[in-house]
Amino acid sequence: MVCFSVPRQKLTKEFLINFESDVARAFNEGKIKAPVHLSSGGEEALIEIFSSVKEDDFVFTTWRSHYHALLKGVEPSVLMKEILDGRSIALNFPSKKLYSSAIAGSHIPVAVGLAYSIKLKKGDEKVWCFLGDMVSESGIAEVSFKFAERFKLPITFVIEDNNRSVCSDTRKVWNSVALNYQETKYSKVIFYSYQSVYPHAGAGVRVQF
Repeated sequence: MVCFSVPRQKLTKEFLINFESDVARAFNEGKIKAPVHLSSGGEEALIEIFSSVKEDDFVFTTWRSHYHALLKGVEPSVLMKEILDGRSIALNFPSKKLYSSAIAGSHIPVAVGLAYSIKLKKGDEKVWCFLGDMVSESGIAEVSFKFAERFKLPITFVIEDNNRSVCSDTRKVWNSVALNYQETKYSKVIFYSYQSVYPHAGAGVRVQF
């Protein structure tokens, strides 16, 4: 396994891919007894985004958070232990100001509330909130985008768009070529598109549930 100390500024696409490959291998060998959601395909985009994420900034994300944790500065060995212990989809590292939730959309209003608090206190920190394309269509996401925009909150929403919701095509589900975030131009919403080599859950070999 590739679990040795690497400064987050030095993390490469290859390192991220190798880390997830190690997790996939451990899962398929039955060493991980809980669900995992693996990332692939968006390494370069995430490295670029995290080049703007400061050490004091907060990151809120979803059940697919291994890359986010590594890029926020969590030690690979520490992260791997959490994953092996069954906490892959609910990783939280307060010392690194990184929080994730396995409940779809639940982290979004928390991120907005924190951004509002930072503004009221005239703080210098910023909040980064990662979410998927299907969740971006939810009411809580749309309300949060609008609130953050109108109150000029220190938050950026990052939509990770693989056009999938578990096993469904997001755009077919909504019978639309474009999703709301593409049609409504919010200044606080950015996105990147990617295709994953892994299924929504698990690593494609061992039956998970």
